[in-house]
Amino acid sequence: MKNSLVVGFIGTGVMGKSMAKHIMNGGYKLNVYNRTKEKAKELLEQGASWYDTVGGLATNSDVIITIVGYPSDVEQVYLGEDGILQKAKPGSFVIDMTTSTPLLAQKISKAAKEKGIEALDAPVSGGDIGAKEGKLSIMVGGDEKAFESVLPIFSLMGENIQLQGPAGSGQYTKMTNQIVIAGTMMGVSEAMVYAKKAGLDQKKVLQSIETGAAGSFSLSKLAPRMIDGDFDPGFYIKHFIKDMKIAIESAEEMGLNTPGLKLAKQLYEELSNQEEGNENLGTQALYKYYLN
Repeated sequence: MKNSLVVGFIGTGVMGKSMAKHIMNGGYKLNVYNRTKEKAKELLEQGASWYDTVGGLATNSDVIITIVGYPSDVEQVYLGEDGILQKAKPGSFVIDMTTSTPLLAQKISKAAKEKGIEALDAPVSGGDIGAKEGKLSIMVGGDEKAFESVLPIFSLMGENIQLQGPAGSGQYTKMTNQIVIAGTMMGVSEAMVYAKKAGLDQKKVLQSIETGAAGSFSLSKLAPRMIDGDFDPGFYIKHFIKDMKIAIESAEEMGLNTPGLKLAKQLYEELSNQEEGNENLGTQALYKYYLN
């Protein structure tokens, strides 16, 4: 069934491509833009429309969704010359699903309101697996009425969708999520190397511990990849380091010290510097740090 709203999607990378595909399969006309057109090829073959510029896409879309790399990219895409807020129509919705800074989300929301545009910050968790299966956790900040208007689109991409509060609340929630993951990834990596050094069958160990108190997404989904030596990115190390940096800065703004988070960031940075290309591996590659 076709939907009358036209959705523009910017950022068809590891997660974005799957998310955009779910939207198109849900009956929405899809416009796409990506810095590298090749990464949008599959979507274009399935009927999406290509735009050469962010501004062109924004002008011809009712809902514009972004999932790009860094806060600097978000700022450029939304607030730069020929950016989304320069070209989007009054009454349209803009949704940034990048993990970015809470303060930037608030800045974008304020600028959008001045132009009669509704803005939501809606970062996600679940990695490439959650994106492919349409089972992402989506953490949203913004106006409740705007949230309700685009909830059918969110529902195509995720299962756990929560409005957390006003602009910036989605990003604060995502930082909370990343703090948990940072500590968990250290624990899972250490534990899997410990089991290996003890001469145990790591996969059999997993069967014993993943359903108990140690259970987590990282243990069930990423530990098997560690054991198999599969370090392909569901989420890039370079982006996780970026997230941890944002979380540390945000915590410091609130007067909070985060020693565990700082240690995780240090370990990931050391791993990233050990060998060229490590920054483009998945977060489960922290396992390699402990093996060395």
